[in-house]
Amino acid sequence: MKLRQILKSPVFPLGHKWEFKKRKDGYESDVTALVRRMCEDEAVRDDQAWAWERWRNDASALKK
Repeated sequence: MKLRQILKSPVFPLGHKWEFKKRKDGYESDVTALVRRMCEDEAVRDDQAWAWERWRNDASALKK
């Protein structure tokens, strides 16, 4: 993944509701279940992977 190629963040329709279910085998908060469900969406997963790589490889953060 080249960091010079900026990906467009996914856009969802106004009022989009994420359907999520908590895991039954232990405690899971609503937020954790929502994030887990969002990461199942390929567009969100790719966007977050690109953001992570950009953040991780940002040399300007080391110059402070």
